Amino acid sequence: MTDPAFALVERAHSIVDDRKLSTVAHWKDNHLGGLAIGHMPIYVPRPLIEAIGCLPVALFGGGDAIDIIRGDSYFQSYICHIPRSTVELALSGDFDALDGVLFPSICDVIRNLGGMWRMLFPKAYTAYVDLPQNFDRDIGGKFYVLEMRRIARELQERGAQPLDPDALRECIALENERRAVIAELDALRRAEPWRVKASEAYLIVRAGGAMETKSHTLLLREFITAVQQRTVRPIDNVRVVLVGSFCEQPPFALIRALEKSGCDIVDDDFQLGMRMIDGPIEIAEGEDPLDALARAYLDKGQETASRYIGDLIKGASLVRRVKECNADGVIFAAASFCDPALLDQPMIEAALTKASVPHTSFKFAENLGQFSVIREQAGAFSDAVKLWGAAS
Repeated sequence: MTDPAFALVERAHSIVDDRKLSTVAHWKDNHLGGLAIGHMPIYVPRPLIEAIGCLPVALFGGGDAIDIIRGDSYFQSYICHIPRSTVELALSGDFDALDGVLFPSICDVIRNLGGMWRMLFPKAYTAYVDLPQNFDRDIGGKFYVLEMRRIARELQERGAQPLDPDALRECIALENERRAVIAELDALRRAEPWRVKASEAYLIVRAGGAMETKSHTLLLREFITAVQQRTVRPIDNVRVVLVGSFCEQPPFALIRALEKSGCDIVDDDFQLGMRMIDGPIEIAEGEDPLDALARAYLDKGQETASRYIGDLIKGASLVRRVKECNADGVIFAAASFCDPALLDQPMIEAALTKASVPHTSFKFAENLGQFSVIREQAGAFSDAVKLWGAAS
């Protein structure tokens, strides 16, 4: 029997693997004068970008599909891989469909990449998005609103539409709809991981980074309907939460290798930008929708290594997620030289150990080509959890 979801996964995979951003170029052909604005991981206010007639395009580097030649000459060797492949793609003309790039405040490497971009491509729009680390609405909230107004104003000067509150409200409503469907997909993954593999959900969600919100929501709904028609049988794998890969993404084959090792990834932070806000973005009656966007980020933003959490305990939210997902353990997978993730790792592992949550860890690079050691490690972890209920 033909799997009705297979064609949808293949379609999503083709979008994810499209180095030349032909989907983006096609959108521009059908939206004359529309700007395509790239953004680095993790989070930018995508509804704001769409509200001014632009297409937000998530950029995740070159993965394992590109040889780095010129990109290595712009950065030192002891940083993560994603800035080098991103520059390589741009210098090769793969990002010619983009009219600009936003660089959110993830880490010093992404900040420096933004500066490098400005020098390499002086005619393109380049902006550093300084996300608030003070969560007082009168301080961080006002600051973030000013940042969003600045970006909208600068893009309008380059041909984007003026920021209209009603248009922003409509885009926020569409974003809320998409997020609700992603939450439905995530719930299905947790309930029946043998029905929806993490690798499939990864592709379906990531494809939305190069699509309008409305179109992505349709793809998500089609996929959920298709997988619910599958004839499947439960498989007794170990249920794991995978964290640490919020920015540079692991090779897709690595995700598949983890699944083949006997691990069902029931929760992850691969595409955190699509899930950064926990719940809908609520707009009070008469409220400026920019204030609502800022408030959602301040009050509902998920904990991640690039987000200040004040006096909260690192790892506590992860322990709660493990319990909510009924997971058996945690795999901490961080990109090599990822300072935010690796600085958090000792505190996260301490919290997991204190809560008696089995865990293991490894590092990767987006262009990693050999997965046998990681697969063996994950398989040993899976066996240990099944046999003894604990591993580290």
